Amino acid sequence: MKYCRFQLDGQSHYGLVESVAGREEITRLLLTAPEETGGDMEDLATKRMDHIPLAEASLLAPVRPSKIVCVGRNYREHAEELGNEVPAEPLIFFKPPSSLLARGENIRRPRIAQRTDYEGEMGVVIAKTCFQPSAEEDIRSYILGYTAVNDFTARDLQNKDGQWTRAKGFDTFCPVGPLVTDEIDPWAGVAVETRVNGEVRQQGNTRDFIFPLDVIIRYISQAMTLVPGDLIATGTPKGVSPVVAGDVVEVSVEGVGTLRNPVVDE
Repeated sequence: MKYCRFQLDGQSHYGLVESVAGREEITRLLLTAPEETGGDMEDLATKRMDHIPLAEASLLAPVRPSKIVCVGRNYREHAEELGNEVPAEPLIFFKPPSSLLARGENIRRPRIAQRTDYEGEMGVVIAKTCFQPSAEEDIRSYILGYTAVNDFTARDLQNKDGQWTRAKGFDTFCPVGPLVTDEIDPWAGVAVETRVNGEVRQQGNTRDFIFPLDVIIRYISQAMTLVPGDLIATGTPKGVSPVVAGDVVEVSVEGVGTLRNPVVDE
């Protein structure tokens, strides 16, 4: 199942996304928020509506997380390109929910930042409460679906501060979307690609994760409770570089679609 969150008649709704005559359209309203289903999205109550092409919809960020947990340096070549050691265990940090941004909205470069970088990633949406799951539990049961994330970063502030909260946490620094799907398998391999002004800058695949999703989710949930709707950004491939006002960043995740956001100065 694929779903999005969108605005219609001044109200926000979740909508079922289906392929109709070769294009993706919002075909039904979801009467229950997907994060309230515990992962049983096939049982969501729906209501018929006039179809809206996804490309023409007024999309909102498809997630409303209590927290956004990100994994740093989860691709070996990305760690190396920034001169960092490959971590021995997952390296995690937070982005605040106030950093969320929908497809098509402007990423705002703060005046105090000299260098801002894109970081295209696959995101994971949590289906049900997860805290210290047993070794026998199937971690997939805790996953509602997958989306695309741009972990936008003020690189000079990250290097200056020595910790990453400010550099990763500015408003608009977490574009997410355009939809969430449970129809892909990151363990089998999902392609992640970033383009700037149409030029390919990053190409990676989830098969190349240093830490696969089951390891990541177990590691995070040893320390904190993950609740329905929480978002995990799983790390970016090599190829990060600066962008400036006027650039357009597109993050594509195979089976999800393309998250497109212009960059502007604050």
